[in-house]
Amino acid sequence: MSLDVLAFWAFAVVLVGAALAVVLSKNLFHSVLWLALALTGTAGIFLMLDAEFIAGVQVLLYAGGVVTVVVFAIVVTERLVGTKLSHTSRNVFRGALVATAFLLLVFRWITLTPLPLEKVAVTGDLTKAIGASVLTRYILPFELLAVILLVALLGASYFARPED
Repeated sequence: MSLDVLAFWAFAVVLVGAALAVVLSKNLFHSVLWLALALTGTAGIFLMLDAEFIAGVQVLLYAGGVVTVVVFAIVVTERLVGTKLSHTSRNVFRGALVATAFLLLVFRWITLTPLPLEKVAVTGDLTKAIGASVLTRYILPFELLAVILLVALLGASYFARPED
């Protein structure tokens, strides 16, 4: 077994275990911490696929930014309410049934699809190509996303303001 395969399975075990812990944890704060581990494991898989830019974005935006915002929201909400927040996983059986059916479909698709056995060599600077593509070919969706995020930020600040 090569080092790449061993590293993939290590990341896969961490990722699946953390994802299960997110869903099954009773404490909301612990679920967010498990989510950070799952997102970091996803970044590790991206690194194995030679997608350093995507892995960096995954760590900075998701594992760093989104998790920080959610933790901040939990802390602020607990202070306002005065009680400890927890959640229960309802319909675990139905969720496990749907997840198992989906997993079986994915395994069937993987076994029927021929996969390349050798790793394809990456040529060129992919980060530069992504940056050039975002700022030339996809500039309109990029700018529209910025406007949508600005509107969401203004809407969140409107709803978060104290009542007069």
